[in-house]
Amino acid sequence: MRLGTLVRRELLERRTQVATSFLAILLGIAVIVSVKNITFYSEKAVAREMDALGANVLVLPKSVTVQDYYSADMQEAEIPEEYVTRLVMSDLEGLDNLSPKLSVPVSLGGRTFTLTGILPKQEFQAKAMWAGAGIFSRPQGCGTVPGAPGADDTPPQESLVRRRVIDDLGPAESLVGADVAALLGVEAGSELVVLDRTLSVIAVLPRTGTVDDSRIFAHLHTVQDMTGRGAVINAIEIVGCCLEISQGLVEKVNRLLPEAQVLTVAQIVDTQIRMNEIMSRFSALIVAVIAIVGGVSIANYMFANVYERRREIGTLMALGAGRSAVMGVFLLKALLLGLVGGVGGYVLGTGLAVLLGPKLARIPVLPMPSLALWALGISVGISLVGSYFPAMRATRLDPSDALREV
Repeated sequence: MRLGTLVRRELLERRTQVATSFLAILLGIAVIVSVKNITFYSEKAVAREMDALGANVLVLPKSVTVQDYYSADMQEAEIPEEYVTRLVMSDLEGLDNLSPKLSVPVSLGGRTFTLTGILPKQEFQAKAMWAGAGIFSRPQGCGTVPGAPGADDTPPQESLVRRRVIDDLGPAESLVGADVAALLGVEAGSELVVLDRTLSVIAVLPRTGTVDDSRIFAHLHTVQDMTGRGAVINAIEIVGCCLEISQGLVEKVNRLLPEAQVLTVAQIVDTQIRMNEIMSRFSALIVAVIAIVGGVSIANYMFANVYERRREIGTLMALGAGRSAVMGVFLLKALLLGLVGGVGGYVLGTGLAVLLGPKLARIPVLPMPSLALWALGISVGISLVGSYFPAMRATRLDPSDALREV
C-alpha cells in the first residue's frame, strides 16, 4: 500500500482528532497573521505621522546653543555648504530628505521677517555625481509603503515648509509664509523687493503656527549671492527615518561631520521607537505562545494517535515496513495539516486584520501576500516539530509486543 493512501485513510478515519488539530493550527496562524498585519500597518502609520512633523535631525555649527528646535537656523554661525555633499555622497541609510538653509533677517514694510535660502530637490538631481549615489536613489519616506493605505508621496501643504520638500524653485522665485502675505498684502504672482533683489511670489504657504509663517523662502544660492556670504549655510535639516535614528544614525552623521554638532528631536523619536518596540515585542510574544500551544497540541494528538494505532503500526512493521516508512506516515500527515492550516490561517487572519484594523488601531489595513509564506513556514514548522517525537516513538515499537496487545 502506498504511503499517500495510508495517510489519506488515516486522516479520514480519525476525522475528529484531525479536525481538532487543524482548528488549533488554523486559529493560531490566523492570530499570528492578523497581529503581524495590523502591527505592520500601525508602525507605518505612526512613522508617516512622525515624518509629517518635519525635520527630526539638525546639523548645526558647534558654537550654536539651541533654544527653539525649529528656529535653530536663525543665528549667525555658519558651516560650509560642502557638508551637504558629504552627506549626499555617504552611504548612510535613513536620510530621507536633506535641506541646507541660510537664514537672514530682512526689513520689509517697516517689519522684520526672515529670508531663508533653501535648496530644492531639483538642484540635487541636477548634479550628476549626486544622482548616481545620492539620497534620491535611496528609499524615500520613512514609513512609506507603496500601495499602502494612507501612503501619499506628495507631502501635505501644511508640512511642506518644515520638510522643505520643494521640487523646483527658480533663482528669482520665492515662497512666502502666511503672516508675511497677510502683513504685506502679497499673493501668488506678486513681486517682493528683498535686499535690492526682485523676487516673484510663486505661492503663499498655508498657516502652520510655526516660525515658518513669518519667513520668505528663496533659492539658497540666490540668498547666498544677495547676502554676499558665499557657499555657507546656517543649518542642515534632515528628515531621518526613526528606525535608523534608533540604530545610531546621529552618531554616524557626527563621525562624518566632526566639525559640526548633530541634534535630534529626542522626545518625538523616542516615542515612535518605544511604540514600535512594544508592538514588535507583543507580536513576538504572540508568535511564541502560538508556537508552543500549537506544537503541544499537535504532539498530544500524535502521541495519542501512536498509542491508539500501535497494533496497526506493529502490523506494518511485521509486513516489512521500515522505520522510515512509519515515520513518513506521521510526518506526511503533519505536513498536510501544516499546509492546509497555514493557508487557512493566512486567509482567516488577513480577513480579521482587514476587518478589525480600522476598528482596533484606527488605520486601514491591506492584505500582505508576504505573510503567506511566513504563515506556511510557521504552520508547517510547528506541525513537523510537534510530530517528530511521537513519530520517533512509533518507529521504536516492537512489532511482536504490539501484535500481542488486545
